[in-house]
Formats: sequence, C-alpha cells, structure tokens
Amino acid sequence: MERFIRESAAIVEVELIKLARDPTELVSRAVQPVLWLVVFGQVLAQVRGIHTGQMSYLAFITPGILAQSILFSSIFYGIAIIWERDLGVVHKLLVSPARRSSLVFGKAVAAGFRGIVQTLVIYLVALLMHVSIRLDPLAIFVVLGSVMLGSGIFATFSLIIACIVKTRERFMGIGQLLTMPMFFASNAIYPLDIMPRWLRVIAQANPLTYLIDVLRGLVITGGENIYGYGVDFTAMLSVFAVLLFIAVSLYPTLAE
Repeated sequence: MERFIRESAAIVEVELIKLARDPTELVSRAVQPVLWLVVFGQVLAQVRGIHTGQMSYLAFITPGILAQSILFSSIFYGIAIIWERDLGVVHKLLVSPARRSSLVFGKAVAAGFRGIVQTLVIYLVALLMHVSIRLDPLAIFVVLGSVMLGSGIFATFSLIIACIVKTRERFMGIGQLLTMPMFFASNAIYPLDIMPRWLRVIAQANPLTYLIDVLRGLVITGGENIYGYGVDFTAMLSVFAVLLFIAVSLYPTLAE
C-alpha cells in the first residue's frame, strides 16, 4: 500500500507540474460554465417554465453546471494520454517498475485537482450572482471530495476511451458524442420527475446524476439531496472501482 501511494503521488506531482506550467486549459474550461450560469441560467430563470420548488432556477442549476464543468474537463483528459503515447512517455512509464494501478490512479487523482479549480470558479461566480451558497467547512470539504471523485470517474472513463481508439481524431469525435448525452440525461438542468420514464431510467444509471445529487444538497443553502449521500457515494465509488479496473487492464495496450 505504501508503494502504491508513493507511486501515485509521483504521478500526481508530475501532472500538477505540467498544469502549473500551462494553466491556459483551466482558464478556457472555466469560460463555458460561467456562460451557462450568467446567460442560460438567468434567461431560463425568467421563463419560469421548470418548477424547482422553493429554490430559484439559478440556484437549482448551479450544482449542475459545476458537475458539467467537471464532466467536460475530465472527459477530454484522455487526449493527453494519447499525446504522451505519441511522445513516448507511455512506453517509458510502462517499462518502469511502477504498478499500472498506480499510474492510472495517479492520473485520476490529478484530474480531481483540476476539478477543484473549476469548483472555486463556480463558487465565486455564484456568489457574485447572489446565489445562496453554503460556506460551512464540512459542506465545502465533502463537496471537494465529491468533485475529486467525479473528476476521477470521468477521467478514468476518458482514459479507457483513449486506450481503445488510440488516435486523437477518433478520441475527439467520441468525446464530443458522449458529453452532451451524459449531461442532458442527468438532473443537471431539470428535475428527474419531469423527465419521461425512459429518460429517467437512463439518468438513474448515469454517474453524473449522483454527483449532482451530492452537490445540490451541499452547495446550495436549502438544497435537496434526493437519494441520500450514502447511496450517491456508493454509486460513484462502485463506478470508479469498475472503471479503474478496466483502465488498468487496458492501459498497457495504449503503447501498442
């Protein structure tokens, strides 16, 4: 276990160094969720076509937009893996004594730190727009933990896609194909109870739904957690464990 933690920490350190040297990706990724909150959220809040109970629509979608930014930034994480393969970095990692599980888990954790940056941006924008945000330390701590877990899930899923398609062009096409259906087949911008039954079934199998459920209960003052935090984290941890196992199995094939 000590070796696993040490090797994973080394991968996280390398990824964070790369991010610190070129933070433009984080800046560009932060623009889209800001636009969703400032434009989309405020426009639909005036329409009042979606019933969100006592909560304003802008407050309702804030956790959903946070989850969206995590999804969009993490799902394209795999393209960096393909770049590393083309540059020979993956080959060097695979011939090192580091365990494959450490390599994959370290990259998932590094993606989580990117998600934390996105969280800070959403919190700041929401406060500027006078959304009632919970600022108690325990709630923020659990939010950051759930953000890291959600980022790890989608980054690992992205790595699996990269191992299968192996080219940047195919990866971009599949990544764009997956992100919007996952986003709209969730409770990000509308409640589950207004969905048609078939879509609700898909949403309940979507890990993004459980991430949003956690965030909606903890980010917004008076926010409602539908499934319960135990169910949410059990679902997300189970998905992460399955994806991690698959990614560890496929990672060596990336070098072929």
